[in-house]
Amino acid sequence: MGQPAISLTDVSSYLPGEPITAQYYAQFAESDELRDNVMFRAPVFRHHVGADESAADMIEQAAQGLIDRHSRDVIESVDVLITHTQLPDIPFCGAGGAIAHRLGMRPSSVLDLHNGGCAAFVLGLNVARQLLTAGAGRTALIAIAQNAAGQVFDQAGVRGKSQASVPGDGAAVGLVTLTDHSPILDVECRTYGQYAGDMTYTIDPPRKWWQPGPGSGYIGFTEDKITKVMARGNRQVPEVALAVCHRLGLSPADIALLVTNQPNRVFLRNWREALELPESRHFDTFDACGNLFGAGIPINLDRAITAQRLHPGEVVVMAGFAHAGDFAGAAAIRWGGRGT
Repeated sequence: MGQPAISLTDVSSYLPGEPITAQYYAQFAESDELRDNVMFRAPVFRHHVGADESAADMIEQAAQGLIDRHSRDVIESVDVLITHTQLPDIPFCGAGGAIAHRLGMRPSSVLDLHNGGCAAFVLGLNVARQLLTAGAGRTALIAIAQNAAGQVFDQAGVRGKSQASVPGDGAAVGLVTLTDHSPILDVECRTYGQYAGDMTYTIDPPRKWWQPGPGSGYIGFTEDKITKVMARGNRQVPEVALAVCHRLGLSPADIALLVTNQPNRVFLRNWREALELPESRHFDTFDACGNLFGAGIPINLDRAITAQRLHPGEVVVMAGFAHAGDFAGAAAIRWGGRGT
């Protein structure tokens, strides 16, 4: 007997607050040697998490679409909960327990993933597929919260930097089921541990992130690091996407829709050019939402489906890379429509 079919049955998303314009950051802009770098060309808009809004709050809002379409009972009976929170609300603790409680779930397995970064949704799909195939249950929920834009990048000591205007906040959930409705055709996950040390959190004057003291923390970008990250991202995302296509016997021309993370416009352009896809078949919300980190892929997939950019029977490929290039992943799904 072959392995059971596992499907991404539906996705739903949430954006906090009203859109924040690029002008908000322009008023704080400081002299910055990275100001003109293509990595930090600002989107038109982005959203920020509320001052008292937790990751569980965001996921609860994101899950409402699934509840409306599939019933609360479907969500409450989820067997496996997989979460990723960009900025944990409490040190040491993932958000899995709080999310399970908020959604009325009693899952047999709760996993908080962190290393997936901007490709966390793909990693979550892979883990969910493996667990359900192994008999861990019949349903899984993947919950992704990006909440760093309004908390890290909007600090008074950071918002004047060129990097601050690019990120946006948002959350999304994906329902994975032991059905053949929208089958996950294949997943490719690759870890590049040699690059893990290139992602740094910088504070001036220097201290550990958890130590009290002056100065606000931010991502430690330099021209050299940016050059390396651009080269890795340009290579890794097409590589994992093509690896999935190759195993499935598909060519890039068979991809009805490409959905990626969205660090900046340059990556988006380079990825679709590498896969020889027209812009109309690569869905993004960069100018409306900015860099959504790990929430980018599921939020864009939800919006693409809502906008009828993906139709039943078509293949969607999701791909992304994380941090400074220490992880990359891609997944292909044959979409069956918003199922029940």
